[in-house]
Amino acid sequence: MKLGFIGTGALTSAIVTGLKSAADNSVPVVLSPRNEEIAAGLALRYPDVRVAPDNQAVLDSCDTIMLAVRPQIAHEVLAELRFRRDHHVVSLIATLSREEIATLIAPVEQVTKALPMPMIAHRQGATIICPPDRRMSAFFGRLGKVIEVEDPSEFDALSVVTATFASYFKYLDTIRGWLTEHGVADARAHDYIVTIFKALANAPETAPDTGFMDLAQHYATRGGLNEQILRELTARNVFDAFAESLDGVHRRIAAGAAPRIGPPS
Repeated sequence: MKLGFIGTGALTSAIVTGLKSAADNSVPVVLSPRNEEIAAGLALRYPDVRVAPDNQAVLDSCDTIMLAVRPQIAHEVLAELRFRRDHHVVSLIATLSREEIATLIAPVEQVTKALPMPMIAHRQGATIICPPDRRMSAFFGRLGKVIEVEDPSEFDALSVVTATFASYFKYLDTIRGWLTEHGVADARAHDYIVTIFKALANAPETAPDTGFMDLAQHYATRGGLNEQILRELTARNVFDAFAESLDGVHRRIAAGAAPRIGPPS
């Protein structure tokens, strides 16, 4: 494999960093010159990573191409490029359907959608792939867990999970802020929250046959403090509002990923 990236942002940086930290990291990488600072930094750090003079040069020198451009400019960028039939193209653009990508990069025959997360830089987290793809499953399997799905609608639904990360950290920061307001040193508050929630994150893995609400009930003992907060947040419809936000993100992803009728605008 000779791996090329069209688009060199944070996700490209994470994939390359994770790849080059793996035991077998001999895959040569060619980067788009877009985002010169990130591309140059990766090329300086790793001897077998280089920056191409332009996007077409990436295609001409690689057999496997990952599309990592922002969806707002994807049509413009891809329309200018000449792909080969034998390119293996992996789209990391969540809101464009596989069918739409295939139309933009014709005559490519093998097109896969994948959604890795920034923590792939540390070879953690999971990458969803659609449709199942043996080569890409093996590639991303070296960088974390791989979940392959057949149904594009299932891929879209799983993609919604990635929209919850910022809210999770806001949740933790709310706890941190409350602690500091009550006299706890910021560093100590941060350290305690990180340690506790890291342990909590392991709970579903250590008890794989236990559902999330079973775990919630395990901690929400009758008359206890966990039960109080769970009951009060539920009464205030916090979780219903959260579910509505998930619905909104899903509509946005599904609308963006739906195949277009007629030529792209």
